[in-house]
Amino acid sequence: MIRFESVSVRYSEAPAPILKDVTFTVAEGELCLVVGQTGSGKTTLLRAINGLVPHFTGGTLSGRVLVDGRDTRTHRPRDLADVVGVVGQNPLANFVTDTVEDELAYGMESLGLPPDVMRTRVEETLDLLGLSDVRARPIASLSGGQQQRVAIGAVLTTHPRVLVLDEPTSALDPQAAEDVLAALQRLVHDLGVTVVLAEHRLERVVQYADQVVLVPGGGQALEVGDPAEILASSAVAPPVVELARLAGWHPPPLSVRDARRLAGPLRDRLAGLPSPEGPQDQVDTTSGLPRDRPAATTPIAAVRGLVVRYGGRRTAQPPALRDLDLEVAPGEVVALMGRNGAGKSSLLNALVGLVRPAAGGVRVGTVDPASAKPAAIARAAGLVPQEPGDLLYASSVGEECRQADRDFAAEPGRCARILARLAPGIPANRHPRDLSEGQRLCLALAVILTAQPPLLLLDEPTRGLDYGAKARLADIVRALANGDGASDGTQDARRDRGNGVSGGRHAVIFATHDVELVAEVATRVVVLADGDLVADGPVASVVGSSPTFAPQVAKILRPLPWLTVSQVAAALGSA
Repeated sequence: MIRFESVSVRYSEAPAPILKDVTFTVAEGELCLVVGQTGSGKTTLLRAINGLVPHFTGGTLSGRVLVDGRDTRTHRPRDLADVVGVVGQNPLANFVTDTVEDELAYGMESLGLPPDVMRTRVEETLDLLGLSDVRARPIASLSGGQQQRVAIGAVLTTHPRVLVLDEPTSALDPQAAEDVLAALQRLVHDLGVTVVLAEHRLERVVQYADQVVLVPGGGQALEVGDPAEILASSAVAPPVVELARLAGWHPPPLSVRDARRLAGPLRDRLAGLPSPEGPQDQVDTTSGLPRDRPAATTPIAAVRGLVVRYGGRRTAQPPALRDLDLEVAPGEVVALMGRNGAGKSSLLNALVGLVRPAAGGVRVGTVDPASAKPAAIARAAGLVPQEPGDLLYASSVGEECRQADRDFAAEPGRCARILARLAPGIPANRHPRDLSEGQRLCLALAVILTAQPPLLLLDEPTRGLDYGAKARLADIVRALANGDGASDGTQDARRDRGNGVSGGRHAVIFATHDVELVAEVATRVVVLADGDLVADGPVASVVGSSPTFAPQVAKILRPLPWLTVSQVAAALGSA
């Protein structure tokens, strides 16, 4: 169905091809998983399937790509629209209508399908993706995860023979991600649809793949083959494979079920060892404060009776948040979890004044975000939103970093050093819009971290990030929370004293569906559901036994308390 024949792609002014001499095939009715580090060329490979590369993106493509016998060199994207459906990393960039139902119907209208067929497919897709309750809602009013489901649904209604998806589950909660992947499985197995997808959260999807294409980046040769064989030695691997390497399982299992069948001896070894320590062990479970901080420590953020409502009081839409109480102390790393639309982004936006409370109040340090000026809010809290491009406006990465240094009165080069830690190797002359989604997020995060705000707010911070970039992000978050110095690796005691953070400790609140990041770095988990706070406590007690939010290691080793591969490695190393 898809054939790459000696394909190389070079963008103008790039020192080397991003893809070089790529040759592989994807058979009809196969699910092909594309993996690789952030910025390695995965998106370029996907865009070549429907001719976006080079007809839309520019650059030079040599070799040829055949899709159902059509050569993308002579067939532009519109000529392949009846065969290939594409869902990009940024759903908002692809929407052309205002409401959910209209967006689902638009692609079918473009193909000239009869109205009765369109109506049936819209209803089927609404039910398939759990969107029936928001069918009449404006797309702009939906959460990021709901928007991603709409984008997937808009492509599914056209019944393409080839479906290309770039990070399809990155903004979805675990249950919604399972629903989407189950739908893709039905398309592959029941209808013979060919699916090619790139995904950084391999723990969600690798067990469904028929073959893996590893894109190493830097113009190096691709590796194509059986998922277990490719991932056994890959630098990009999910926790289940990392645990397999630690335990010596060959070939590595790709699912929790297969791993549990092998894990009996490992559970026996761990059963007699002391319980693991994680970030949550630094926090007193009674007071919620770091153990070495006095109980009288003033919270960095305090929320009292917060109600957030969209559309005014006369609307039938329920509040996004209702009667919410929350305090966050210096040194805490708080993970906000819950299904899409639970109110996580609304809480973060209220903490920086982007939404005004309908009732209750918010304080960040001594600042009321609802009434304070933007400059005062920026000194108290920094937010990296779901769409990082909202923070970027300069014409190059280097200028973006230099402007951040000037805006926040930082020493020259601080923003660039932070970016180099998060995503090494990004050229300073590259335009932000030419970066991958993960690189763009790293740049926006570096801009915010340049200010060293006492309260750092992150909305889906690992969207588009590979495992290495996530580990670097976790290191920076730990350094901020522990007061180990500035996030660029330098000490700045003057700034720490000036921002009112006792001992240089910052607080971090991040909204995420990435349970693996939560297990690695969070000291506390807050779960929201329909605007209500339904759980608040240490990571192990909130997510460790949850069938939805538990990380892979917890599921494999249950009922033992280990959550991460690093905890298991430390336990075995000390035994």
